[in-house]
Amino acid sequence: MIRLTALPPSLRLSHPAALVATWFGAGLLRPAPGTWGTLAAFPFAFAISWVGGPWLLALAAIAAFAAGVWASGIYCIAARKDDAPEVVIDEVSAIWLVLAALPMTPAGWIGAFFLFRLFDIVKPWPIGTVERRFKGGLGVMIDDALAAVCAILAYILIDLVWLVLT
Repeated sequence: MIRLTALPPSLRLSHPAALVATWFGAGLLRPAPGTWGTLAAFPFAFAISWVGGPWLLALAAIAAFAAGVWASGIYCIAARKDDAPEVVIDEVSAIWLVLAALPMTPAGWIGAFFLFRLFDIVKPWPIGTVERRFKGGLGVMIDDALAAVCAILAYILIDLVWLVLT
């Protein structure tokens, strides 16, 4: 059953930091707010890439990262948490980066989703180490950016192995 998480008492959803941090409320959905945030990023990614291709999507990912450092910092202070689970702008920025790097095909986008979520959830080295080391808005954002890079590299490796085997 899907349920909603309450915002911190000092923030309303209309506050720009709350809107950005929760990606228009997608991060308030339970369970699995990171997955909801990732899924909510896809329609925007499709529109951005349709208008300007992968380069514009990569630029949007960078802009979302910068906005996410600001918004997640404010949100996490209000929530009194180092990395509030309802903050999903980190997933949005990261999945846009993965989508910009992979083929603009259904297989590429499905692979992007599953590989990114795998690295974001499992947090193998060095992702987990980076997550523990950095705090504040940058700390919220940086581990997902690193998970995005790992997802891209994993996709490339899988693609190379596939080419060799076929």
